[in-house]
Amino acid sequence: MTTKPPDMSEATRLTRSGRLTEATALIKRLLGVNGPPQPSRASGPALTQPILDLVAEVVSTSAPTVNTAETQPQSSTPFSTSPKDLPTHQRAPSALAPDPARYAAETFSNAAGQRTYKLYSPSPTHSGPRPLVVMLHGCTQSADDFAAGTRMNFAAEDDGCFVAYPEQIPSANPQKCWNWFQTGHQSRDRGEPSIIAGIVKHIMSQHDIDPRRIYIAGLSAGGAAAAVVAEAYPDLFAALGVHSGLACGSARDLPSALAAMQGRHPPHTPTTSAPIPAIVFHGDQDKTVHPRNGADVVKSATASAAYVSETEHGRVPSGRTYARTILRDGSGKTMIEDWVIHGAGHAWSGGSTAGSFTDPHGPDATHEMLRFFLEHQLTPTNT
Repeated sequence: MTTKPPDMSEATRLTRSGRLTEATALIKRLLGVNGPPQPSRASGPALTQPILDLVAEVVSTSAPTVNTAETQPQSSTPFSTSPKDLPTHQRAPSALAPDPARYAAETFSNAAGQRTYKLYSPSPTHSGPRPLVVMLHGCTQSADDFAAGTRMNFAAEDDGCFVAYPEQIPSANPQKCWNWFQTGHQSRDRGEPSIIAGIVKHIMSQHDIDPRRIYIAGLSAGGAAAAVVAEAYPDLFAALGVHSGLACGSARDLPSALAAMQGRHPPHTPTTSAPIPAIVFHGDQDKTVHPRNGADVVKSATASAAYVSETEHGRVPSGRTYARTILRDGSGKTMIEDWVIHGAGHAWSGGSTAGSFTDPHGPDATHEMLRFFLEHQLTPTNT
């Protein structure tokens, strides 16, 4: 008697029964996740970068092997207790915000559930309605971790922006991943998108927020969730930022999510009916979320609109090289920026080592995203 080998249906059964570790191991065997490296969108030196998975994994924080003539060395080692590995309560307040007193915890709840979030308020010297940037962390991260790693609060202070950091809870996902790959969290007024949009509206009711200048960004699973939320609420968000993430509609369950992360999914078809101003960052040596997904985010954001494309190449002083593709509409306005970072893995580009999953070798994704965001605002045709 022969035994039928396990397939994706068995992985789905294990997932639904809550046996995530077994399901993950089976899916990775079926997909050959630990096989040869995948081809990337552009060439660059191979690096070993921190891994941030969607499901339970041992997280490695090994420093990359780099050409010291081109980059500055990193000091972290596997399972070290560097500042980025410290529990939230041990992280220095000075790493979180220029004025920690204006960075506070809040709570929001609706029919879909309850989440805490951190909110940074700019100094009172900034007057009038202010922009709001929503930042969605990656798996295993916290609001404080993401704030420390991206230093978005410091950049936002210069431009007088509020910054909100919704925080996932372990009861919703054991690895604190946003559930972008589940159908119950992929549409307007349902699941996590409704909670995130609800947080935005709650902040608007409490502070002087410019409704034309609200933006959303995220890393990895947070980037994928940001893409979902931006598409679900085009009347709320003026622009989208996705770092090392995936396009809305890339997956419908855990098996298809892991397949998409490995670049093993059908050609992407945009699910949005209207273009979304978007800035995308992806390392061409990302072994966690295949670089093809960055191209899919760009394709989805364009919604088949006709744009004029221009690509420029650059290098961060003592840092990484990159290709920046700019897509402009008929009036010459930049609608999409696609940054491919050569040699970078799965980490926030230009981030601080005070937070996890960062690559300080640049370019500076935080400042570039904020610059791009403030170039866009909702118009009456968007609302």
